[in-house]
Amino acid sequence: MIKLVLVRHGESIWNLENKFTGWMDVDLSEKGKEEAHNAGKKLKELGFSFDVSYTSVLKRAKHTLDIILKEMNLDIPIYKSWHLNERHYGALQGLNKDETRKKYGEQQVHIWRRSYDVRPPELDSNDKRYQSMLDKYTEYLPHTECLKDTIERVVPYFEEVIKKDLEDGKKVIIVAHGNSLRGLIKYLDNISDSEIVNLEIPTGSPIVYELDDNLKPIRNYYI
Repeated sequence: MIKLVLVRHGESIWNLENKFTGWMDVDLSEKGKEEAHNAGKKLKELGFSFDVSYTSVLKRAKHTLDIILKEMNLDIPIYKSWHLNERHYGALQGLNKDETRKKYGEQQVHIWRRSYDVRPPELDSNDKRYQSMLDKYTEYLPHTECLKDTIERVVPYFEEVIKKDLEDGKKVIIVAHGNSLRGLIKYLDNISDSEIVNLEIPTGSPIVYELDDNLKPIRNYYI
């Protein structure tokens, strides 16, 4: 049986401060570091091991993966790609979620956060938040994204890159973000556009996917 492990990064500083994060590169909170250590310990205790790992280019995901691998005493290849980045929250990035609800209304913010194909307001090219990312993202830098947009970069990367390792029998762990993992799970489990809005992924909790020889999910569970 083929197993694929997915982990949403541990709590970030902006998760703690209740801010929209997106592509802004904030690090783990102390709780987030603890969550990553616990994830690594659980995986090791249950006998998991990995041959290769994938993560985004954002430090909260990279550092979560580093901690997990250290806890498991693993020295394996780590591949980083913006394809696995969190959804880009546009002009909402860095804003407090409660304050944003007061300004735009609970319903509008819920639509921006949870809908499948509605994008938040764009982040202007002249905004310092956008300018700060120009050097890092020379290939692709969106102004905003909905979940559908995120899926359109995550799934091809999975199909064209990660899937090859699974087909070769390698044990794979992916540490990414709430929305990039929601997109991958939607694809793996064939979840409808309307149902995916209800999926919540907790921070720092490994999800194990058991796959058949055709890499189709048999079942999945949290550990």
